[in-house]
Amino acid sequence: MTFAVTGKVKQVKGKFIVLEDAAWVADTGRFSTAIESGTLSEVEAVTVDVVVNSDSIVDAYVWKHELPKETI
Repeated sequence: MTFAVTGKVKQVKGKFIVLEDAAWVADTGRFSTAIESGTLSEVEAVTVDVVVNSDSIVDAYVWKHELPKETI
């Protein structure tokens, strides 16, 4: 899977979800491995909040691991 965003929900403003401690995940590698182990192939950590339009969400998974905070 490519192009995902991780983060902690900070606020919901209408259709928009504000995430803190966010990162853009360019490449998860094997998706099942990423979900089970928390290992990601390519991550761009950011220091600003990320705003996601809820209309653009196709699916979501529970992330049981520490949020990625380093660019790899």
